[in-house]
Amino acid sequence: MPHIYNSYSVIAIIPVYDEIGKIGKVLSNFSKNFVDEICITLDRPTDIIRNEIKNSAENIDVPINVIENSKRRGIGYAIRLGIQYAIKNDFNIIVVMAGNNKDNPQEIPILLNQIINNNYDYVQGTRFAFGGLHKNTPTLRIFMIKLYSFIWSFLTGIFCSDVTNGFRSYKTEIFKDKRINIWQSWLDGYELEFYIHYKVLKLGYKTCEVPVSKIYPNPKKEKYSHIHPLKDFWSLLRPLIYLLFSFKR
Repeated sequence: MPHIYNSYSVIAIIPVYDEIGKIGKVLSNFSKNFVDEICITLDRPTDIIRNEIKNSAENIDVPINVIENSKRRGIGYAIRLGIQYAIKNDFNIIVVMAGNNKDNPQEIPILLNQIINNNYDYVQGTRFAFGGLHKNTPTLRIFMIKLYSFIWSFLTGIFCSDVTNGFRSYKTEIFKDKRINIWQSWLDGYELEFYIHYKVLKLGYKTCEVPVSKIYPNPKKEKYSHIHPLKDFWSLLRPLIYLLFSFKR
């Protein structure tokens, strides 16, 4: 079967933990014009989530593969399972996005365009670039995101405007580079994506940022994230510290 981007096969990886009423909305915005397949990695799934995914899958024209963990293993572990699946099944490009309806699948072509047409290896979505958008983001969260991005830019010498934005795209070949070891257990949580980010930047891969939207739900009506800015700040920061000072590889 021909791929939607000629010689490129594209998979979207969506890690999901307790996103009842949200993952179905994400899937409803997918089209066969965006990706060849969707891989959902479920941490501690319930029948409610399974049924939501099943019902949504019946209404879209994109194949869905579901990988389940019986207990919560962490977002890094979940993404890693998706990457492993992508490598095993020879996908050329990986898109990673949230399962809580904050990222818009219809913006996937914005990420892919830079890889397919401009030969970038890694594309980071940013809500702060011209053309980007963010709504309902709590003020403290905006402050922490910008502070973290500033620290990252200062310590690496490479400007990053929205490091915590999990809407990203990679060439799968990146994960075959022996200098990038995503299989380490300390990367089971939020650390994984920042480990990859650091490695890709420092190893000289061709990277760029593109404008995307990040729409939070009304925080007065529902929980908007599993991340606690103060509690989880070290989890977000330690890959940078460990790698910068060679505590980890």
